[in-house]
Amino acid sequence: MARHYLTTPITPEQARAIRSGDEVYITGTIYTARDAAHKRMVEDLEAGRPLPFDPQGAVIYYVGPTPPKPGQAVGSAGPTTSYRMDKYTPTMLRQGVKAVIGKGYRGPDVKAALVENGAVYLAATGGAGALLAKRIEKAEVIAYADLGTEAVRRLTVKDFPTICINDAHGGDQYRDGQLQWVEPDAMVKPR
Repeated sequence: MARHYLTTPITPEQARAIRSGDEVYITGTIYTARDAAHKRMVEDLEAGRPLPFDPQGAVIYYVGPTPPKPGQAVGSAGPTTSYRMDKYTPTMLRQGVKAVIGKGYRGPDVKAALVENGAVYLAATGGAGALLAKRIEKAEVIAYADLGTEAVRRLTVKDFPTICINDAHGGDQYRDGQLQWVEPDAMVKPR
């Protein structure tokens, strides 16, 4: 397993170099979007309207940060459960997004889209939102302000810590981790 320090936007070559189980530290701009924002972005695309950010090499973090305390860019910023974005993720990857960050399993359509589009699914540690927020230097709402915490934000991050779960080659850290300890029939199955 390797360690990658990447500055956004992520190039196709960088995304393909990441393997499941690798540590990935991201510096630069990432965008927040949860299910309500993803629904609107896909609707915008279907209506011929552009996304609220340049998707080429972009990173989307599935988070709805809490309001900041004085001196903070954001409050707690822990990942939300990723499968809620599964029906939107292939569309976002086709637009050029190279990494998505969340927690939990992804469905087969997302895994196939990661391979097809040379992208990766990264996990941030659930339950560590206060610690993850310390890696966020700046946050600004750029779209869908009416969604509150679920609005699309542009975050400036430094060495934001993640682990690659699903890579652009079909690697799956959750599957591989389980296979070390249990028989395939006893593995936890995603929803």
